[in-house]
Amino acid sequence: MLKELVIAIQAYFRAHQFIVKHKLWKWIFIPGFIYMLMFMAGMWLFWNSSTDFLDWLFNVVGIKSWLDSMNNSFINYLFITGTIIVRLILLFFYFSLFKFLFLIVGSPVFAYLSEKTESIIDGKEYPFNMRQLLTDIMRAVRLALRNTLWQTVYTLSILLLALIPVVGWFSPLIAFMVECYYYGFSMLDYSAERHKLSPAQSISFISQRRGLAIGNGMVFFFMHLVPIIGWILAPAYAVIAATLSLYHQNDNP
Repeated sequence: MLKELVIAIQAYFRAHQFIVKHKLWKWIFIPGFIYMLMFMAGMWLFWNSSTDFLDWLFNVVGIKSWLDSMNNSFINYLFITGTIIVRLILLFFYFSLFKFLFLIVGSPVFAYLSEKTESIIDGKEYPFNMRQLLTDIMRAVRLALRNTLWQTVYTLSILLLALIPVVGWFSPLIAFMVECYYYGFSMLDYSAERHKLSPAQSISFISQRRGLAIGNGMVFFFMHLVPIIGWILAPAYAVIAATLSLYHQNDNP
């Protein structure tokens, strides 16, 4: 898996060279700008609603009144740490829901970019087919919905883990890895679908290459540390890098 992680990370550098060489910038900036606007709206929604949700949750559970009665600095420290951890997990959960919406909106462009990348590598053209494009979009929506449901289950489990002192401190890292895997999964699935793998076969294929999925999602999220430019470039770079990363495998999809 470590080798696959390295391949997935290196694929982003190859993706940049690939984009420059083949002048794909218009396919980068169009979905990237839409993504940036949606991302900013999603983060604004998270910032304004997460605090209210946490206040409601702690009042229902009765934690705040219990802390006031205890008046213990160490317990207060654990509470503050736990609040930060829960907020991070909620951030990943918000992002997974936002990602599901964006994958629906961006699936036509992503499917095209993945196909375009492979056609350039193989030196052959894939004829445009509207019926096939609609099929690709519906498949992307179904898999994104399936992944979102599973992520919701995992997120609820991780939230429970976060309530356990000390042990719960590792829960944001687990949530981050889960989010990376499922985003990378969506990017790799475009290639799997093009090679006629059924959804069940794609799930099996990608689960055997978890390192590629996690590595792809990991760089995608780290690109968000660069405001504006990183937000614009991240989506298209991810799908092209995912396609290129599969060409390092001995058994392509």
